[in-house]
Amino acid sequence: MNYQHLEKYYRGKKVFLTGHTGFKGAWLLSWLHTLGAQIKGYSLAPENAYDLYNVIAGDSLCESVIADILDKERLKSELTSFAPDFVFHLAAQPLVRLSYEIPAGTFEVNAIGTANVLDAIRLLDKPCAGIFITTDKVYENQEWQYPYRENDRLGGYDPYSASKACAELIISSYRNSFFSLASYSRHQKAIASARAGNVIGGGDWAKDRIIPDIIRALRQGQPVSVRNPLSVRPWQHVLEPLGGYLHLGTKMIDDPLTFSDAWNFGPLSEDNLTVEELVNVALQTWGKGTYQKPGLLDQPHEAGLLKLDISNTVANMGWTPKFTARVAIQNTLEWYLKVEQGEQAVDLTRQQIAHFSHG
Repeated sequence: MNYQHLEKYYRGKKVFLTGHTGFKGAWLLSWLHTLGAQIKGYSLAPENAYDLYNVIAGDSLCESVIADILDKERLKSELTSFAPDFVFHLAAQPLVRLSYEIPAGTFEVNAIGTANVLDAIRLLDKPCAGIFITTDKVYENQEWQYPYRENDRLGGYDPYSASKACAELIISSYRNSFFSLASYSRHQKAIASARAGNVIGGGDWAKDRIIPDIIRALRQGQPVSVRNPLSVRPWQHVLEPLGGYLHLGTKMIDDPLTFSDAWNFGPLSEDNLTVEELVNVALQTWGKGTYQKPGLLDQPHEAGLLKLDISNTVANMGWTPKFTARVAIQNTLEWYLKVEQGEQAVDLTRQQIAHFSHG
């Protein structure tokens, strides 16, 4: 996968991008814009003036529709009138801890919102590739060393994880019921899901995520509070899965029957760090700071160990991660550090995309 390869597939193409105002959505929007795609975004408004979408002037990169993914009729109208070649569905309630506060809302957005997008794609009278982003947390996590494969059992302890597992079942149901491989020549819709998580990168300010928590503490001169220091996660820079999603889209155009499936995107199996190891690398990169392990009681359940098996993606899609977890952390902290030193976030974002896609 390189810039020229992706440009061949996306330049001049219509891309409908849900969740374009979010952290991952803004990064993908910027990348698609550099590739020359014609983009229509559909999402709620960014929450803060300093959110990445605003600092990269996202409104200038796409036709932006500020609306709710649960507004089924508005979504159908906006998607079908645009007649996209690609749909990337990223709109979601993405936070585990928040899902304990708004469980029903989390299920509505993540499950029913996914069904709404699929329903809209059903109405298109043209070929279209739909890439639906879920999470590494869709698996029934047994807290073991065994990395999860795409055909492992789905589940979810917390409402967020369960809602994304529901989304996977909905995607599979629509693919079987309306977009079957046997009748592809008739409907010409390729539908895939992409499972990735624990994404880090510049411009993330979400609550209860480790990198934003680190940056806020460093800015305030306070120790970083590390809730689950021994938890192991498949950390990856945001450009890793986004590059995977874009690459998957090209494969779905070339061979929709093979690539209309579920795919894992994550680091190599041996490249998993604990939360404490991530914090240490982050503080070393920043050049100062300390952390503490508060004694927390009655905290919502969060997985202690989670690994993805990406061997199927590597072998059959030709995608492999470019960064180690340590490099991903360093690149992320350098983005924030350079912003602190006065560099423009929009320039840093474009530079990292260019370096990643041309490297």
